Amino acid sequence: MTVTNQEAWIRRFRAGADDRHSLLCFPHAGGSASFFHKFSVALSAGTEVLAVQYPGRQDRRAEALVDDIHELAGQVAAVLTSRPDRPKAFFGHSMGAIIAFEVARLLERSGCGPVLLFASGRRAPSRYRHETVHLRDDQGLVEEIRALSGTDQTLLSDEDVLAMILPALRADYRAIETYVCPAGPPLRCPIVAMVGDSDPRVSLDDAGAWRSHTSSDFELRVFSGGHFFLDDRHGEVAAAVTEILDGYSAGTFRGDRESTPP
Repeated sequence: MTVTNQEAWIRRFRAGADDRHSLLCFPHAGGSASFFHKFSVALSAGTEVLAVQYPGRQDRRAEALVDDIHELAGQVAAVLTSRPDRPKAFFGHSMGAIIAFEVARLLERSGCGPVLLFASGRRAPSRYRHETVHLRDDQGLVEEIRALSGTDQTLLSDEDVLAMILPALRADYRAIETYVCPAGPPLRCPIVAMVGDSDPRVSLDDAGAWRSHTSSDFELRVFSGGHFFLDDRHGEVAAAVTEILDGYSAGTFRGDRESTPP
């Protein structure tokens, strides 16, 4: 597979102050790397924060969209393989959790997988559900993102903004709604699933099912909020991520527990 313009794929929000942790973030459907800027600021100063920029949005708008999860994961994995670096943890939100999972599977085959996977706001890959949002007209797509509250509501009334974001949104929904998890061994790295307690698309059981996708430790963290609890509770999520990464580095992370919001 040939991947061009490799530097376009990864955004670096901050260098870790003491090189303790490196976290690579994967955006949701219709999202871009910039979604994680606020989250990156809230993370520990010792964490290097990177984010993937998918083709077809923001400064990559002129590039062809990718509407297949496996193809997109393959391209990201090729970029990461071509630029060896210190081990990274992955953080994916919604569709990004599935892309991060598939990238991790590819990288583990070559012995350079992530040290840990945070799967945020997404049911486990094995929990298939027939969905057809990508087949709706433009108004139907807008209604979906209004329901999930993942985009500034005022922007959804701006026709110029919609013209820019709807093609990528439709391609991403097509990718995630047609995704089927291939058979294969579980990941060797720990998985931490994160979910909002009022997420209309992901139940606690759906999130807990990520446990079957790792042969290592597993933990479920539950936060107050809906599908985009990460946006509303970015400080709390960042504190949890920092705590877990510190525990992993110290060898004290054991998983196998569930936390609930106060």
